[in-house]
Amino acid sequence: MPSMHTKDPDFRAGDARRPLSKIRWQEDQSGSVLHVRKDQMPEYEAILILSFGGPESKEDVIPFLKNVTAGKNIPLERLQEVAAQYDLFDGVSPINQQNRDFISVLEEELRQHDLNQPIYFGNRNWEPFLQDTVNQIVEDGHRKILTFVTSAFGSYSGCRQYQEDIDRAIQNTQVENLTIDKIRLFWNHPKFLSAVASRIETTMKDVPDANRPHTKLLFTAHSIPKAWEKTSPYTSQLLAISNEISQRVAPDLQWDLVYQSRSGPPAVPWLEPDIVDHLDEIDTEKISTVVVVPIGFLSDHMEVKFDLDTQAANHAREIGIQMLRVPTVGLHKTFITMTKELIEEAIEEMKPIAEIGTPWICSPECCAINTKPGARRPNRES
Repeated sequence: MPSMHTKDPDFRAGDARRPLSKIRWQEDQSGSVLHVRKDQMPEYEAILILSFGGPESKEDVIPFLKNVTAGKNIPLERLQEVAAQYDLFDGVSPINQQNRDFISVLEEELRQHDLNQPIYFGNRNWEPFLQDTVNQIVEDGHRKILTFVTSAFGSYSGCRQYQEDIDRAIQNTQVENLTIDKIRLFWNHPKFLSAVASRIETTMKDVPDANRPHTKLLFTAHSIPKAWEKTSPYTSQLLAISNEISQRVAPDLQWDLVYQSRSGPPAVPWLEPDIVDHLDEIDTEKISTVVVVPIGFLSDHMEVKFDLDTQAANHAREIGIQMLRVPTVGLHKTFITMTKELIEEAIEEMKPIAEIGTPWICSPECCAINTKPGARRPNRES
């Protein structure tokens, strides 16, 4: 499918709630972009990689979970139940180290393209905390920051809440002229789709030819409360990318979008079906293999390592289904290149590109939620 380019001259790659500089596009008669001219080039002084965070020792787990569930009145007994899942991995989530590895590779990619801004790393719920990182950025003398959030899709927890985190960190510094712009959602960037497709194609090589007609693709993402879905593009984006990628890599196979890692009060409805419940619905006389694509996750953190590689994989084995889990894309070369291109797009105020749909503009009302008790998510990492 050919890439589609937005024609809105007032579109900015960052958060639409922030002031926009006027952009003028020079095009040839066919509408192709020849050159981009701006009244003022954004002079970003540093790059911030912003993520969820995760514990890195057994001693970290309960304090980390308390940060995640702050203000949600989650009993300690429930936190201890979740902590037992981390104990299977010595209390270590891979997410922080994978982000450090991502930053290391990204730094080299940027240097090769004469992008020499320093890269900082901050988290919402564990060290290095976002506020500490922003304080360090300010101490180092930087005032205009570009932020890449490790979340591809639009939802409260995956997009809007990060913007709230950024706004709060700016306010807490009490420093004038501090700007932190968030890079747009990238769920439909051509290179994101290519990286996911590449991962699937590699995994599919492990499916014998004789088994292929009996194989099904399962795209999975973190469940969210159904009430959140009403104000976000989450489900529509997941369905669109799952359909596009399945048609690209395996048009002969069935596919479904499923969810995982729900939490919160049982009375609060969340997106379904859960992957484990869906496995029980599969006709094992027709389907013997499922290829699980963690489309909603960029790295192999606890929702992937426990909920998929442990819980779902064990259940699949119990009911006689072979489960192959596709690696996440966070360190795929094409994903690294995509991140570099998103940074260039924001710095140079280029037209955003999208393989499907259009680049998502975050309005002030986008992904708003009801914050009454029980409505917010006591999850682990995302």
